[in-house]
Amino acid sequence: MKTSVIERPTIEPAAESEAMSKTGNYTAPAPVVVRNLIKRYGEVTAVAGISFEVSRGEIFGLLGPNGAGKTTTVEILEGLRSRDGGEVTVCGFDPASHSNEVKERIGVTLQATAIDDDIEVREVLTLFGSFYSRHADVGELLKMVALEEKARSRFDTLSGGQQQRLAIALALINDPEVIILDEPTTGLDAQGRRELHQVIERLKAEGKTVILTTHYIEEAEKLCDRVAIIDYGKIIAIGSPRELIAASRGQSRIELRTTEPVTIAELRRIPFVESVVENNGAYLLRSPDAPRALIELIKWMEAGNIELADLHITRPTLEDTFIELTGKRIRE
Repeated sequence: MKTSVIERPTIEPAAESEAMSKTGNYTAPAPVVVRNLIKRYGEVTAVAGISFEVSRGEIFGLLGPNGAGKTTTVEILEGLRSRDGGEVTVCGFDPASHSNEVKERIGVTLQATAIDDDIEVREVLTLFGSFYSRHADVGELLKMVALEEKARSRFDTLSGGQQQRLAIALALINDPEVIILDEPTTGLDAQGRRELHQVIERLKAEGKTVILTTHYIEEAEKLCDRVAIIDYGKIIAIGSPRELIAASRGQSRIELRTTEPVTIAELRRIPFVESVVENNGAYLLRSPDAPRALIELIKWMEAGNIELADLHITRPTLEDTFIELTGKRIRE
């Protein structure tokens, strides 16, 4: 996305200045750094010492059930909530002591967007742009979120998906270095989620740094470069979706149907098959090594002159990994 911007005043973060003075060289720090973050509400510890970094151009997901600590974490990053312990820097600044500097450099969508029903789409973008020392071109933003035809439409005439796309455009109005999307697809139908996913994928293509909180596992698996799985205020696993799946003990599922019935006992004796269940004439096999199990299955069928009617193989998913790590489904 090519944007026309008005430059903000240059403010040098203290941490970056110190690094330059000590080394004589400059290496840009990670846009978001969190170290041993703690937040308590009375006797309840909502965030219990989590740590992570987000690299430039990365989509980083915070995945967990409601109440896991995701929103509290991002509100601390945004400077909207104080912390009880740990260190946080966003674009080189501590949001607790340099809130204004952080807000100039980040874009945020909250779980709910409150906008006057009568205001027009282009009008609200222009208004929000006037709040910043640096702002993007409104026309370019409307194009990016596919709202060009709605530029003169009132907010209350937009669909839920269109309102969420407008919320993302508002988060981009100051041409931010870091974009924080707090459960942006909650409450949307399947079409609305697909539209939002397309916008987020465009942000990645533009090299934007994005933090995405979600309790939709398929969303995190599709969009995120890395994911931190949070449960009860702690990060219990972190890595790319592929890495998390590979590191888990999740098993592939092989579902087959045969023209004639076979016994479960025979299927269980096939090497690399750990369990078998039968459901309405289909046999569901679980295996930690699906390719080898499949080879052995074919050998067994050939030896017994058994004819295959149907076969499906399903690899472990991020949801399988989540259930393994937390002992529950994400919406429980």
